[in-house]
Amino acid sequence: GPGAEAWLDGLLTNAVPKKIGRVTLSYLLTKGGGVRAEFTVYKNGPQSYYLVSAGAYERHDQDYLLKALPTDGSVPFERLTTQVLVLAGPRARDVLSKVTRADLSNEAFPWLTGQRISIGAAPVDALRVNFIGELGWEIHHPIEMQNYIFDKLMEAGAEFDIKPFGIKAMTLMALEKSYK
Repeated sequence: GPGAEAWLDGLLTNAVPKKIGRVTLSYLLTKGGGVRAEFTVYKNGPQSYYLVSAGAYERHDQDYLLKALPTDGSVPFERLTTQVLVLAGPRARDVLSKVTRADLSNEAFPWLTGQRISIGAAPVDALRVNFIGELGWEIHHPIEMQNYIFDKLMEAGAEFDIKPFGIKAMTLMALEKSYK
């Protein structure tokens, strides 16, 4: 809504993206300066932002954001629980390029940007961000498309010996890159 940018700027520690397609990482702090939540903030429209937080804290974060909404109605809030697949590693671009027509070059799809693309027949929001220190994308999609997208990526990555990994492996990879 029309008040979304100013509202988020007042809540979050990092500058809110001004350009459609930009992504930033930011914290929501407590009154004492502690970290209440961490968000990926994606500007996906003229007055629209898509916030991603840790799934385990979804209700906590939603509750806080709803209570902090301006009372003038300038910021509508919609909870969109989607699924996320992370495609990461030195061959991530090679794999993804086999299942989409989108231009995945650094020039067309730089770090900390997002785009609406298709993976086969599935429309997704692809965010060029991940937390393991390798080339990669977060692929946000409706749950009903998860198996289809997963199968497409695994098939496309077979020649590169693609392997699934979980959140614990992701945490270890982030530690190896000295990410906090």
